Amino acid sequence: MAPAILLAAVALGQCAAMALAWAIQRRTRQSGWVDACWSITVGAGALAAVLAPVDGAPASPRQILVATLVGLWSARLAAHIAVRTRGGGDDPRYAELMRVWGPKAAMRLFWFLQSQALAAALLTITVYAAARNPAPGLGGGDVLGAVVLLAGIAGEGVADAQLARFRRRPNAHGRVCDAGLWRWSRHPNYFFEWLVWLAYPCFALTPGPEGVWPWGWLALIGPVLMYVLLVHVSGLPPLEAHMARSRGAAFADYRRRTSAFFPWPPRPDTE
Repeated sequence: MAPAILLAAVALGQCAAMALAWAIQRRTRQSGWVDACWSITVGAGALAAVLAPVDGAPASPRQILVATLVGLWSARLAAHIAVRTRGGGDDPRYAELMRVWGPKAAMRLFWFLQSQALAAALLTITVYAAARNPAPGLGGGDVLGAVVLLAGIAGEGVADAQLARFRRRPNAHGRVCDAGLWRWSRHPNYFFEWLVWLAYPCFALTPGPEGVWPWGWLALIGPVLMYVLLVHVSGLPPLEAHMARSRGAAFADYRRRTSAFFPWPPRPDTE
């Protein structure tokens, strides 16, 4: 199968998957299932793009390594979101969107999720470029990529666990989690999610005998896209707006002391 046909087929499948996510949201009224479906959609599409035969060539060690890592990322994130969603409540970001959209909310959500399918297709290109690098064997860039990607998965898992533990505390209502990784960043889970995608260019740009594979530069799509989405579009802005509404002065103080995205030592109190 030619690469362009493979990636186009994967993209169509991802559009169908996010249409299914829309139907699930409409039936359950729980938007958290959307993000769980998106994680599976990206992971499944990436695995297909990485492992499907292209020009009859067998899977390389790099393909197998990247497939293992992207499968681990997808499974952990989807499982975490699914468990959180089963606990009840709606995602405040989607709830606010649905409120603002009003009577047209259902159809606007459908097209919004199709834009997420487009993002999934672009991220799939990132993983494809990382896994299909024709450089023989595994090199230092592959080792670095694996370490960075595993660090991202582990860091995001720790941040999620710390936040879940905080939310189980009886006095958590109206307060802000500022312990552990959350003391250094207001959104450490988003930072480590971005770190996962920063790993793929390490695989894609590992040089071979003829230098860097030109198509490997496409792997930069992932970290650039995820940074824009997380920091400027669907991550920090709507979530911080919700926190400002629901946590008031506690969040204002937390925002003053704590870095928004990149982990950094908290600023001292000035009082």
